[in-house]
Amino acid sequence: MLVLDVDGTLVNAYGNINTKDKQAINQAVKSGVIVVLSTGRVVLACERILKELCLDGYHIFFDGALVSNPHTNDIVHSKPIPKEKVLATVDYCREISAYLELYSHSSFYADKANWTDEIHRLFFNVSIMLADLVEVGETKEILKMETIARHPNEFSLAENLQETLKDSLRFSIARSPAFPGVDFFNILEPDVSKGNALKTLCNHLGIPLEDTAAIGDGLNDISLMQTAGLSIAMGNAFPEVIAVADQVTTRVDDGGVSQAIYDYIL
Repeated sequence: MLVLDVDGTLVNAYGNINTKDKQAINQAVKSGVIVVLSTGRVVLACERILKELCLDGYHIFFDGALVSNPHTNDIVHSKPIPKEKVLATVDYCREISAYLELYSHSSFYADKANWTDEIHRLFFNVSIMLADLVEVGETKEILKMETIARHPNEFSLAENLQETLKDSLRFSIARSPAFPGVDFFNILEPDVSKGNALKTLCNHLGIPLEDTAAIGDGLNDISLMQTAGLSIAMGNAFPEVIAVADQVTTRVDDGGVSQAIYDYIL
């Protein structure tokens, strides 16, 4: 099994997949390798990528809160955030005037418009639904919450949130080369991670962890790197990711995934 992060690993700053990477992934699949995406993205934001790569199996979404096959709607694992934690987070964000998004299986919600709306719509192909987040938290199953920071005051509010809620929720920072200087703070249940999701999926498919390889670049890929049998960091990866990886490939713009596949998988 080959597990691929999306942003900064498979997808570059323009939202595109390198042709060499497409060809290598296709060859890997034809050789019998199961290729799995592992991303902080929601399912809808991966539909184009899955179609482009002709991947119709199981994948890891929401930073590990959901493991499913979008083509069959078969859910292997789902770890929503308890309602009381969602409502407490909504209340605190309102108290300090921090922006917050709530993600259900198929939709995402905020109670006000934000500069991030265009990012979601144009790059991730998801549109915000404006709603009362208390009502959403009471009536919807929430897999992930998120706040996004680009300006100093937003970073300050995100750090405030993280410090206040660190004992009850896990904060996972994701970044995309398309938006330098922007941090996506995924807020999840404490035991949710890409690494734990990989364990669950391998158990479901009967694949030993030692027969898995993972390629990633971001801080939220560290648990994945530490779990997979072989871990490969992108050349553009964070130093912390490179430090825990077994191997390092080239950058996303240079077809790092294809080089890794030819060097270590096929």
